[in-house]
Amino acid sequence: MSRRSKRSEPEDDGHVIAPMNVEGMPWYRPDQPEDRVRPVSGSAGKSELSPEERRLVVWGAIRTGLAIFAVFALVFLLFLLFSDYVWFGN
Repeated sequence: MSRRSKRSEPEDDGHVIAPMNVEGMPWYRPDQPEDRVRPVSGSAGKSELSPEERRLVVWGAIRTGLAIFAVFALVFLLFLLFSDYVWFGN
């Protein structure tokens, strides 16, 4: 009984996801066309956010920033309490 591999070999369809034809590299060819480059999935069409969606995104960012600030403030407060009552022995 032989076990078959469930993985299939990847197929090359000829599309370039990230062009490595960079000026200054030894393999640079200025005559290579750039039209073979395909956009990464999800970024092909830029969609504009509605005002309500934009408000929600901004509010989410503000809440995240406030949560991070609260954690830092709490740690600083705990450090002050620790240094006052334990470290300095008051």
